[in-house]
Amino acid sequence: MTLTFNPAVYSELLLEATPKVIETELEYERTLGIVEKLTFNPNRTPEETAIHRLLVILVEAYEVEQYPMPESAPDEILRHIMEASGTRQTDLVGLLGSSGVVSEIVNGKRSISKTQAKILAELFKVSPSLFI
Repeated sequence: MTLTFNPAVYSELLLEATPKVIETELEYERTLGIVEKLTFNPNRTPEETAIHRLLVILVEAYEVEQYPMPESAPDEILRHIMEASGTRQTDLVGLLGSSGVVSEIVNGKRSISKTQAKILAELFKVSPSLFI
């Protein structure tokens, strides 16, 4: 059974949610509440899915503006991934170079080359861009 999109139902949802650019914490909390309700609804209709996508975009835009996250340095990302995966520096010796090279990379004293970034990306199943 294919569910079809009903513009009249979507219009009703728009009236209920009244989506707009989020400018205050109160608007953010209200919109986030609707998003969470829709997120955890396992039987979302196509219209609810459409309004959910729209509201998520608005919430994300507000969060980026109000709660910016500083970029992490490649060595910080590497240390975090290593800790989360239980990887030790000695596990990287031979893959990235000598123990001295690995120590310098992990401690941010040496930058990660493109080749090393590719090796780390394959090892940890992430994008090489995290390490460059």
